[in-house]
Amino acid sequence: MQNSSVMLAEKGNSFTSIKQFFSNFNADVAAGVLLFLSAAAALLFSNSDQLSQFYTALISYPIQISSSFLSLDKNLLLFVNDGLMAIFFFYVGLEIKREFVVGDLSSTKKAAFSVFAAIGGMLFPALLYVAFNSGSASISGWGIPMATDIAFALGILALLGKRVPASLKAFLLALAIVDDLGAILVIALFYTANINFMALVVAFSVLALLMTLNRFKLSNKAVGISLGLVVWFAFLKSGVHATIAGVLLAMITPLVISNKKSLATNFDGLIHNMHPWISFAILPLFAFFNAGIDFRTIDVTSALNSPITYGIVLGLLVGKPLGVFLMSYISHKLKIATKPDDISWMQVLGVGVVSAIGFTMSLFIASLAFNSEMDFSLSKVAIYIASILAMIIGFLLLYFSCSSRNPEITNNQ
Repeated sequence: MQNSSVMLAEKGNSFTSIKQFFSNFNADVAAGVLLFLSAAAALLFSNSDQLSQFYTALISYPIQISSSFLSLDKNLLLFVNDGLMAIFFFYVGLEIKREFVVGDLSSTKKAAFSVFAAIGGMLFPALLYVAFNSGSASISGWGIPMATDIAFALGILALLGKRVPASLKAFLLALAIVDDLGAILVIALFYTANINFMALVVAFSVLALLMTLNRFKLSNKAVGISLGLVVWFAFLKSGVHATIAGVLLAMITPLVISNKKSLATNFDGLIHNMHPWISFAILPLFAFFNAGIDFRTIDVTSALNSPITYGIVLGLLVGKPLGVFLMSYISHKLKIATKPDDISWMQVLGVGVVSAIGFTMSLFIASLAFNSEMDFSLSKVAIYIASILAMIIGFLLLYFSCSSRNPEITNNQ
């Protein structure tokens, strides 16, 4: 009987542990897991004799629309990258606007620490990549290690549950949002084709019309979506990447503040309603369509010795954490910015490592940076290596630097 009681107690403890684990398995973790599974499925399809032909045919499936008003000739991969990712960037634009108006980036003191960290996290990786690829055609990939996959990064913090101080999550979120803003500017300024100025005139004219309608509260959802599609199509034809349309549309979306601490319900509601579609549909689809690598066509030894691999892996794993830590530390010491009292410098370094999970954003920039299929495949190998290592190292750093009871950090030096 005693042994039975002990066994029942052990089972009870195990059951409690399992419940505690799944209680932490929230939406951020689920989104990260789904992204990982989507990438794994892409690898499985790409390297299977039975499934690789289907995968290639799927991403190459033609989408053609022809009418008196518009003409569109894309394959399914480009539709995902140019179309669905424009919706993702619209969502990112809403988050950026919200943070700068009422969030952690709404005041100089609140924003400076994250902004300087993000600048370091973009500048150092780019410089490291350039150091390895200077003088070669692969120099065009310098923007790849600048990116942060916010879904995976927040998923890692969510796995740690209550160990993570709220201010540390806010720091990572603000850093990632500034990082996304930097990525948007890089795409707009440096990863564009030949410019069609007439298409840009159309795009900005329709944007001006939308702003006017919003200003006088004459717009509705149907009109907004219709004119938004016109803006997207004009950018698609302009040579400036179509995802920029999503950001600009977000910037002119009305955000009415009733007081300093609250937003208009429709704006916050829009972000809330879009979140599951972004996390559980658009980003996993993007990962599945872009993360496939046929390792049968790659010499792994050559790939590991490629300057592209060195630039991306070291840019993310070394440049990101170093840039985030140094720039935030220097800004704090010079009293330009202030580190929150309840987070330590080791935790700042841990966030720097977690921000090195480039994955979807790095894959997206890589798809714009390289015309060579081989260079693109090498970049994907490097992004996989760096992102997986950043997940493991970042998780361990934060696990051991955060106590289970979320303590106050007294050493703020």
